[in-house]
Amino acid sequence: MRSFSSGRFISQGTYKSFSPTHIDREWDISDMETISLLSKADRMLGRLDMFSEHVPNVNLFIAMHIVKEATQSTRIEGTLTKIGEAILPEKEIPLDKRDDWNEVQNYIRAMNSAIQKLDTLPLSSRLIREVHSILMQGVRGEFKQPGEFRTAQNWIGGNSLSDAVFIPPIAPDVPELMSDIEKFIHNSRIMVPDLIKIAIIHYQFETIHPFNDGNGRVGRLLITLYLVSKGLLKKPVLYLSDYLERNRNAYYTKIMKVRSENDIKGWIDFFLHGVIETAAKSVETFEKTLELQKDYENRIKGMGSRSANAMTLLSHLYKIPSVNAKDVSRICGITIASAYSLISEMESRGILSEVTGSRRGRLYILEEYLHIYSE
Repeated sequence: MRSFSSGRFISQGTYKSFSPTHIDREWDISDMETISLLSKADRMLGRLDMFSEHVPNVNLFIAMHIVKEATQSTRIEGTLTKIGEAILPEKEIPLDKRDDWNEVQNYIRAMNSAIQKLDTLPLSSRLIREVHSILMQGVRGEFKQPGEFRTAQNWIGGNSLSDAVFIPPIAPDVPELMSDIEKFIHNSRIMVPDLIKIAIIHYQFETIHPFNDGNGRVGRLLITLYLVSKGLLKKPVLYLSDYLERNRNAYYTKIMKVRSENDIKGWIDFFLHGVIETAAKSVETFEKTLELQKDYENRIKGMGSRSANAMTLLSHLYKIPSVNAKDVSRICGITIASAYSLISEMESRGILSEVTGSRRGRLYILEEYLHIYSE
């Protein structure tokens, strides 16, 4: 890493674009501080992976991990949707907030779709373009070539090329640079630890900025997809966007210093710190979830004949922690009158909380559960 050269700025007449060095090559990882961080990150990631394997019905809870990731990743790009809003139906979202809400929903759909496709499609430029296409559906970027690499010059920061903070490589170079990333992902001859490899890939992707819009979201989503595709995680339970959002200035600074000062070590160390912190926090979230799950079950035991329906509803709420009476009727296969009775009893036991305050179409959430993922 000491001899790393990130690339060079090339004059394009009225501006200078950055041409990054290809990453599909040998890397010398010999810095002891980085190796120590890597060892700790590997241990924490392994602990999280093992923990997720032993959590009953873990897929129910993964849905909320993805919701949290979606809100935090889009927040970095300036959206203001909170996790409590992300779980609500669209009709409950004020019109002036729906664009932000839709971007979060697209992120959720893109992540779920990509995780499923990894079973049949390798992590590749094709999959990355498909992810981007879903992200851009029906939102502010829908006219910016969804699912296609850009064909024009873009920039980061500022209002134009003349005052941009950073100008990525020219559009004709994008396909070759993305092909280089794809080769690096699948090159088994290069002995680079996977956590360092995905740190390098994320940096390179953000530097290339291959799309007209949505590059940050795709790049962060790529981290989880890589870890799952390489078997470091059996389930998609690690998401760095919360860490990156809380350290947003450092995130941008570290990436810029790679380009301007060749400081790849500073970026990799920052990334590994993020893996360590996020994995530890994810384990803690699982522990709190399991503890609350047991508490809910104890509260439900005293509900007599309604206990079975309450458990059925609870399983649904772990994935989408908001319902109305019609939802409860459908999920449990009971009448609307019985649904209201079930809701009322679960409210009295502190399981459900009404949040709309309206006389008709009332909405109920699993408030304590939602709070765990909002911390």
